[in-house]
Amino acid sequence: MRKLFQILIVFFSVSLCNAQELNCLLSINSDNIQGTNKQVYTTLENALKEFMNQTKFTFYNYKTQERINCSMTITILEQNGDNFVGNIQVQSSRPVYNSTYLSPVFNFKDVNFGFKYQEFEPLLYNQSEYQSNLVSIMTYYAYIILGMDADTFSFGGGMPFFAKAQDVAVQAQQSGYTGWNQSDGPRTRFMLIDNIMSPAYSLFHNALYKYHLQGMDLMISDPKLAKENIAKAVNSLKTLYDARPASFVLRVFFDAKSDEIVDIFSDGPNFDTFKLKEDLLKMSPLNAEKWNVIK
Repeated sequence: MRKLFQILIVFFSVSLCNAQELNCLLSINSDNIQGTNKQVYTTLENALKEFMNQTKFTFYNYKTQERINCSMTITILEQNGDNFVGNIQVQSSRPVYNSTYLSPVFNFKDVNFGFKYQEFEPLLYNQSEYQSNLVSIMTYYAYIILGMDADTFSFGGGMPFFAKAQDVAVQAQQSGYTGWNQSDGPRTRFMLIDNIMSPAYSLFHNALYKYHLQGMDLMISDPKLAKENIAKAVNSLKTLYDARPASFVLRVFFDAKSDEIVDIFSDGPNFDTFKLKEDLLKMSPLNAEKWNVIK
C-alpha cells in the first residue's frame, strides 16, 4: 500500500453546481449461476449503474468533481425465475485536502440481499412509498454513503441523509425481506441505521469528523498534528466501546479504516503509539495482526 506521506499534492476545491451526488462504480458477479440467461445480469447491471449515478437523491447541487466516489459489487448466489439472492459489498471514500489520496469512509458487506427483478423493468425511486426491495436497498445505501461523507466534513452533518435512510428502512419493513427488521440479526441494515441514528452513538459521528477534517485534511500541511488528531479521534471511540463493547458502528468504522490507520502510524513523524495500539487491540481484536504492525 502506498504511504500517505508520499501523496502527490493537488488543489482540491468545493463548490456547487447542478449534478447528481454519486460517482458509483457498480458490477454484478453471476459466476455462481449456471445454465440461465446471462443477459439479464448485463441488463440489470446497466440499470443499476444508471439508477445510482443519475438519480438525484437530495436537493443539494454537486459539481462533477464533487460527486462522492463509491462502489458496489453485487454477487448473485441463487436465481429462481425472477427471484435473486446474494450479497452486496458497498464502499465509499472521500478526497483528502490538497491531495490525490482518497480516504476510505465506508466498507460494508450486506449478506441479506434478496430481490425480484424482471429484465427491463424500470427502477424508480419514490420517497413517499415502497417500490421494490432492490430499489429500497440501493436507495438506502445511497443515503448511507451521503451521510457518512457529510459526517467527515462537519459534526453530525450526515444526520439529514441518515434520516432519509431510516425512512427507506421503515417503508421496506413491509416487504418481508430479511435485513430491515430488528429480529433479523446483529449485522443488518436495520442495526446499522439504528446505531447511526441513536444519540448513544454520537461519539461515532464525532470521531468521523475529527479523524477526517482535523486529521486527514492536515496530513499534507502538518503530518505530526494530523497524526495526533487522528489518534485522539480513534482513542475517543474507546469510551463508546466501554459502554457498548458489541457496538455495530465500531465494527463498521474499523472495517473501513483498519488498513489506513496502520499505514498512517507506520510512517511519517514519530508518534507514541502505545495508548493507541492498546485501545485498538481492545476495540477491534479481529484486526490484532494489523495493529501489531504499527510501530
